[in-house]
Amino acid sequence: MEHADSYCFNPHKWMFTNLDCDCFFVADRGELIDTLTILPEYLRNQATESGEVIDYRDWQVPLGRRFRALKLWFVIRHYGIEGLQHHIREHIALSARFAEWVVGSDDFELAAPPRLNLVCFRHRAGDEFNRALIEVLNKSGQLFLSHTTIGGDFCLRFCVGQTMTVEAHVADAWCRIEETARELSTLK
Repeated sequence: MEHADSYCFNPHKWMFTNLDCDCFFVADRGELIDTLTILPEYLRNQATESGEVIDYRDWQVPLGRRFRALKLWFVIRHYGIEGLQHHIREHIALSARFAEWVVGSDDFELAAPPRLNLVCFRHRAGDEFNRALIEVLNKSGQLFLSHTTIGGDFCLRFCVGQTMTVEAHVADAWCRIEETARELSTLK
């Protein structure tokens, strides 16, 4: 999102229903609409722009009727309300831990206050460095980050949302981010 102070809650990351089952609580619907444009900032990357990858998101009619509520019903039945609450709380706590590591770093900074399970951050070396960093990290196949712009600055997005994620995974991701940044710094 361009405006980091807006509040957007997208629980499908926690509802384990993949796509087509979302509910949103927003303070400013305009920012939500800008965020969910056909090609929002976080989906722009070199591979998509060059045509190197095929993006199937435009190859369907996304508003068809496909039992969206049934997906959520099965998830709630499987995990139960308490199980979903546990996962939501755990993902928020893991994201907060990641944000603490960013704040404690001399090389990185938070680009916006963490929102639930999403942390927007950036390396202090600037936009081009951050673009190179995300490209190397995503090409590694070890972790995948998305990006956005906040106040015109290119930022990395780290989101915890998989059911099996534990602190060791988040710590490993942070170590890889720091290590890759150090390696890039020596090349520049």
